[in-house]
Formats: sequence, structure tokens, C-alpha cells
Amino acid sequence: MSGPGVDHPFEKLLELMAKLRGPDGCPWDREQTHETLKPMLVEEAFEVLEALDGEDSDDLCEELGDLLFQVVFHSQIARENSEFDALEVCRRLHDKMVRRHPHVFGDESFSDSRELLRNWESLKESEKRASGRKVTRKESLLDGIPDKLPALYRANQITAKAARVGFDWPNIEGITDKLREEVNELNEARRQGPDGAVKEELGDVLFTAVNLCRRLEIDPETALNRASRKFSQRFRRMEKHFGKEGRELKDVEIEEMENCWNDLKASEAS
Repeated sequence: MSGPGVDHPFEKLLELMAKLRGPDGCPWDREQTHETLKPMLVEEAFEVLEALDGEDSDDLCEELGDLLFQVVFHSQIARENSEFDALEVCRRLHDKMVRRHPHVFGDESFSDSRELLRNWESLKESEKRASGRKVTRKESLLDGIPDKLPALYRANQITAKAARVGFDWPNIEGITDKLREEVNELNEARRQGPDGAVKEELGDVLFTAVNLCRRLEIDPETALNRASRKFSQRFRRMEKHFGKEGRELKDVEIEEMENCWNDLKASEAS
């Protein structure tokens, strides 16, 4: 890896961004604002997630670059507004990570990761109190979780934050028991009639399932995407199977489809 200097890749990227936003740069890039870039930031983040699910390291490298470009883009806009620049972003990040890892850069020690995470939250609060920046007062540990996060990720972050202060099941068995309890409550709500209780109980089932993902250290979005991908692939194979017989699925009895589905499932396992 090359060291800092004129030819350093990050500095070249910053120069590129300044050129694109300059008088002789790209008209589209010059028109962008923090607000107009929001959708692209979300899109690039999800493309990184998709690349992480794949096995192509070149693809992941490219997508991480696209996400980094969004950070550089926002930093350049802030620089033009005399607020901060990309190097200040890096400096603050470096200093913050040093402060929040006293077990690495200091003399602190923790018995386990839970104790470490509780200390992390305590350090964050100390930083806010010591900061001269205007900080919106938060009534809850959960206030910092963005409302715009996808539902699965938001549920995961909510439960992770709660767990950091010790509000968590003692083991995975406790969560699976809770999951069964929530399914039973859902069934009871269904028996009582189609009202808002069914939606609420179904939400509890999903929320508990996300908790289970967290404790198993499985990303819920990845797990659900894999299940969706598996279903889609098997469904397409079933369509092709009956298509060879000149039939569409709408003309096939459910028993035939179930038998075909089970045969396809068995062939995948073999």
C-alpha cells in the first residue's frame, strides 16, 4: 500500500470530487445537494449488502468504492459550505474509535462483549456531555436509531441496544420459547376474528424472530433474502416442470404442485 502524498488514492479521489464539482466539472455533479443524494446513498448501501451476500470479492470492492464515493460527495458539499471536509471526517472517526476502544488503546479490560458494549454506550453519553456541539436531548437509549431504517434492521438495532444494558433473554432457548408463545397468541387472535389484534400479534412474531437472528448472530435481512431466493428458484423450476407438459400453474391442482414442490426440495437435498 502506498503512503500519504499527492499520489495517495484517497487524496486523488478527493481531487477528483473537487474537479467534478468545480466550474469546469460535471453539470449533474454540481447540481447535487445533501438532499438529492439521499436516495443514492441508500441504494449504494444496499448494493454493498447484496455484494456481501455474494462470493465475488471484486464486486464487493467495487460496491464499497461506490459507497465511499457517496461519503466523499457529501464531504465535498460540506467543504464548499465551509462546514467540514473529508479529512475532518476521517480525523473525527479515528479519534472517536480510539476513545471507544480503551481496552485496545488504554488500560481498560472487560469480562465479555456485553460488558464492552455497555461501556461503549456509556462512552457515547460522556462524549455528548463533553461536546461543544449542539446535541438534541434524547429521552431514551433507542432515540438514536433512524426511523427510516428498513423494518428488519430497525427491529434488530432496537433489540441490540436494549441488550447492551442487560435487557435480554439469558439464552437462545428463552427466545424460542417466546417465539412459540407469540405464535400461539397469533392463532388465538385469528380465532377471535379478523381485527387489529392479528396484525399486532403477527408483528410480535416477526419481532421475536429478529431477536432470534440477533442472538444467533445472523443478519435477518440476509436470512430472509436467502429464503426468498430459495423459494423463487424452486418456484421457477416448478413452472418449468409443468411448462414442459404444456400446462400453466393456474391449471394445475394444488396437490400436484405440492408433490412437485416436495420432489424438487428432495432433489436439492440429495
